[in-house]
Amino acid sequence: MSKDNTTPDPMEFMRSMWTKMGFNIPGIVTPTLDVEELDKRISDMKTVETWLKMNLSSLQMAIQGLEMQRTTIATMQAMSKMATEGAKSAEEAAGNPFANGMWPWNMMQNAAEQAAAAAQAAATAPEGGKGKTAA
Repeated sequence: MSKDNTTPDPMEFMRSMWTKMGFNIPGIVTPTLDVEELDKRISDMKTVETWLKMNLSSLQMAIQGLEMQRTTIATMQAMSKMATEGAKSAEEAAGNPFANGMWPWNMMQNAAEQAAAAAQAAATAPEGGKGKTAA
């Protein structure tokens, strides 16, 4: 029995299909030997790489911006919650302004109230004092 190898070569089959359609076989199957073609491919791939890097940078900046926005909103919500709880606990701990985490806010509020009371007292005191000095 002779060992005839009549099975067709798969590469030859692909080559005949591509050439019948009028196309050359892609560079993956048979690499090109044209230096100019290789330079063009390298240039195209570097352009795509640059474009992808630029898009990646834009995406990272957008993510960081959203993370900052989320952190800011969460902080503001926490401060609001602490302020409302601080107002309740400030009534309980009126003698100690450091009783909660919002002590700077409470101290400023107390200072504003004291300044308003002092201004009101000063507004009523000179009227009485003017009347005495003028008489």
